[in-house]
Amino acid sequence: MKDLAEYKKKIALIGAGSWGTALALVLADNGHQVNLWMRSKEQQAEINNRRTNHKYLPGISLSDNIRGFNALEEALEGTDTAIIAVPTKAIRETMRNIIKLINEPMTFVHVSKGIEPDSLKRISEMIEEEVPADLLKAVVVLSGPSHAEEVSLRHPTTVTVSSKDMAAAEKVQDLFMNQHFRVYTNPDLLGVEIGGALKNIIALAAGISDGLGYGDNAKAALITRGLAEISRLGTKMGANPLTFSGLAGIGDLIVTCTSVHSRNWKAGNMLGKGHKLDEVLESMGMVVEGVRTTKAAHQLAQKFEINMPITEALYHVLFNSINPKEAVDQLMQRLKKNEMEDLVDILSEQMEQK
Repeated sequence: MKDLAEYKKKIALIGAGSWGTALALVLADNGHQVNLWMRSKEQQAEINNRRTNHKYLPGISLSDNIRGFNALEEALEGTDTAIIAVPTKAIRETMRNIIKLINEPMTFVHVSKGIEPDSLKRISEMIEEEVPADLLKAVVVLSGPSHAEEVSLRHPTTVTVSSKDMAAAEKVQDLFMNQHFRVYTNPDLLGVEIGGALKNIIALAAGISDGLGYGDNAKAALITRGLAEISRLGTKMGANPLTFSGLAGIGDLIVTCTSVHSRNWKAGNMLGKGHKLDEVLESMGMVVEGVRTTKAAHQLAQKFEINMPITEALYHVLFNSINPKEAVDQLMQRLKKNEMEDLVDILSEQMEQK
């Protein structure tokens, strides 16, 4: 194995929320210098002076290899790789700000999970639209079952990276891989992004189920049927169905639907207990990606003429003020069908693509 010093790089990490900070810790553990950018000057001072980011990762000490920046230009200086850890709704603005400040092509690694409503673009597509070709080396996505709270404690975590340029994906794999943070590659960029985005919808539904006081039976059904919905849409869009059996599919779905760390589960739980959506979002203090993604998935289901009953029910809860219990009752009263129909549909779609 090569000496770690041979791999040491300076990396820009844009976004100092819980996930961005946790990934900065992984990179710092691997000997890289991390330029961590944030909007707040107070947060920057805390990171640089106290070596903490208490609002997002309380109780965690930050490595000296992590330095906070408030000026985006300074954070980007001397780097050729930028980790983009901002919410989906901020992707375009962030990329527009970055391209004003760089003169050489960069690799952009996005670690968020969402789909833009109306345009129905995945995050990699949004980045490609915003960054001129002469400034873009590659776009890589990092996804999989990974809560920031556990990554920051160096608990064993396994994720996957994907790109149209698999050589770039392998370089990102090398940047992050260590004894606590295992990284696989997957050539199915579309499937990895769809799985990562849509699992947040099912996590919201699982939280609602728990908030209503339903038990493990209901949650198991939501996870299983939710995976069928994700696979059905993803395969129709051209993804490899096997991706949804992996880390970016069932792996991410399980962890997001069952963990108290999941902000989408928390938001759903509050909805199930009777809180209004505006109240829930205000109290969370962090972006709940599943809300915007539910709107986008609803639009995708209509575009591709795909049946997604859980997504449809959640859409009406979030945007049409349908009572959560009423939505669950409607799901249970749907017409009977054969469970194997979904598998047949997915396999048929895969054969048509070949």
